[in-house]
Amino acid sequence: MEQLKIFIDLTRLNKPIGFMLLFWPCSWGLAYALYYEKNTNTFFYYLILFFFGSVLMRSAGCIFNDIVDKDYDKKVLRTKKRPIANGKISVKKSLIYVMLLCLVAFIILIQFNILTILLGMGSMLLAFTYPFMKRITYWPQLFLGLTFNWGLIMAWTAINDSISLEICLLYLSAIFWTLGYDTIYGAQDMSDDEIIGLKSTSIKFKNHMKLFVSISYAISSLSLIYIFKNYLGVNYFTIMLALFVCSLFYQVVKFNKEDSSSCLKMFKLNNFSGLVLFLGVLIIDY
Repeated sequence: MEQLKIFIDLTRLNKPIGFMLLFWPCSWGLAYALYYEKNTNTFFYYLILFFFGSVLMRSAGCIFNDIVDKDYDKKVLRTKKRPIANGKISVKKSLIYVMLLCLVAFIILIQFNILTILLGMGSMLLAFTYPFMKRITYWPQLFLGLTFNWGLIMAWTAINDSISLEICLLYLSAIFWTLGYDTIYGAQDMSDDEIIGLKSTSIKFKNHMKLFVSISYAISSLSLIYIFKNYLGVNYFTIMLALFVCSLFYQVVKFNKEDSSSCLKMFKLNNFSGLVLFLGVLIIDY
């Protein structure tokens, strides 16, 4: 039981917000593809595959991130009790877990078409270089946006076997969504990160953080409005899109960079935001 607890702590399975934020963009891509293809059996099957793929890849990413950051995590209050940082599990054993999780994720990946498989393989480069970004740039959140939302394009190609301008714009919107919410999340560690020399958009824009998050969320929202402008009207989709936009700007109003608990609460609210947009795109005809 102790080993199971360590594994759960290592993969953050006890903190589902991480894999849900990886999954929601996938669900958006699938729901939008369903509007064109109308294949509900394939949609639900792929939705399940992408959900488990998100759990597996986020778990592998967490472990790899902790391996790379083990020396930094020891110096940060929020992370010093992580299993690798506090010596509960070795790096060697952790790497074995990473390889096993990636192997199972690969088995899921090969259920899709060739284009989606190639995109999935390409995402590995993003996933395993992300942990190094906060050492070299103040924009690791932007790199996370590129990485975390890659599944949106994969979900689209899984059904349509092609890449369109529309899905690229939706990907762009999702990137700015991530840029906003991860800046809020990063505010929790600003003091420790500055001391140990790590970088983030939270630190770069610490004196204008609400403005920066507002701009990120505004670009995300305006991109969505542009993409779906032909579907706006007196309908359920418009209500859902409005709820999504309102949930983002509610976060801007409520988070306080000096209060880590408020940052965490507003960050977690994005689980609701992701769900609302998924349901909206799913019922775009109604």
